[in-house]
Amino acid sequence: MKTLYWFRNDLRLYDNEPLLRASEVGEVIPVYIFDERLFANNFLGLKKTGFFRVKFLLEAVANLRQNLQKRGSNLIIRYGLPQQILIEMAEEFGVSAIFATKEVTQEETTTETTITNNLKPINVSTEFIWDSTLYHIRDLPFSIHQIPTIFTEFRKQIETKSFVREVLPDAYPFANIDNIDAGEIPTFEDLGFETEIIVDSRSAFPFVGGEDAGLEHLQNYIWNKDLLKTYKETRNGLIGTDYSSKLSAWLSFGCLSPRKIYAEVKRYEQEQLANDSTYWLIFELLWRDYFKFIALKNGTRIFKPFGIRYDLSKKWERHYPTYERWKNGATGIDFIDANMKELVATGFMSNRGRQNVANYLAKELQIDWTWGASYFESQLIDYDVCNNWCNWNYVAGVGNDPRQDRIFNPEKQANDYDPDGDYRKLWLRK
Repeated sequence: MKTLYWFRNDLRLYDNEPLLRASEVGEVIPVYIFDERLFANNFLGLKKTGFFRVKFLLEAVANLRQNLQKRGSNLIIRYGLPQQILIEMAEEFGVSAIFATKEVTQEETTTETTITNNLKPINVSTEFIWDSTLYHIRDLPFSIHQIPTIFTEFRKQIETKSFVREVLPDAYPFANIDNIDAGEIPTFEDLGFETEIIVDSRSAFPFVGGEDAGLEHLQNYIWNKDLLKTYKETRNGLIGTDYSSKLSAWLSFGCLSPRKIYAEVKRYEQEQLANDSTYWLIFELLWRDYFKFIALKNGTRIFKPFGIRYDLSKKWERHYPTYERWKNGATGIDFIDANMKELVATGFMSNRGRQNVANYLAKELQIDWTWGASYFESQLIDYDVCNNWCNWNYVAGVGNDPRQDRIFNPEKQANDYDPDGDYRKLWLRK
């Protein structure tokens, strides 16, 4: 018996529960589909997936294929609409079931429903299995509809009433697919880009995509460089590769699982030390979980200007020239402009920078925050739909922030986090 495994945002073999479940049913045929919709333009004329995320994605898919080939299998690659391609493949290969990771937001879940409905007539079952969070959805101490509206209450209940599941091995039986056309990994040109990307030498994220690179970076950060012990003190830095964990891109593509990171932190606490910094990295993983569950609870509301709070009283400006100045780093506010220039040049921005530029767009300029969220979606290497949109809800005052009137002063923020102006000089130099 054969099953088809559809890799989505889980580009790894290690600690992949849906893949393990597929292998328990039958020999696995692995496939990755470059969904054509992810490379189209959004309502602002921006590619939904920009240069730097495409680079990371291509690297991650290539690494996944290499790791499958080492196990005597291969990764079948296709381009188009998953709801069409998977049905064709199910019939062609005679599989009994299709397995994949369960996603959260509307576009992805609509695709899941379409695939399921279209496969029923040919008696092929589908299993979409939850696997993207540190705490499994079935292990929560409350239902999705009862998730606390404030993160602190969520955290307290999770930490006292739930648990993190064990990391799983990667021993799966894969089918022999030598007789199947595996397909080629697309080029930048195939995906609508004119040329390959040159990484800016100033980038705080000069890393490559893939499970191997993610595991190596995790090893370096926690063990080889011993940076975990000072994470809380350094995480608001702005320059260099080591001020924060830089794990977010591998998490967003699923090259690393949050459980694997958690397990390494816990091992470090046992073998080295436990302090505020080791806790704080887990604390950040909890925020990631929280926004996944909040997105699931609130559905399409997270994408609307009125936000999770359904606040129709807020009136947002849609003045394109003002938005363009923000996007291009031409507001005249050095700290804002430096961060925006880093983003466009590298696809990355520090957490401190993201909070400031988002707050400035929504609270100071009063521009529709969904424009900013859409720009981040296009540009960020580590874009995650739930984290991005729920964070923008939060900053814009229409989400889960109990202080809706929270306003950052960019000058004070610059003095606090860039007191010598080194960051601004780095990105605003002529």
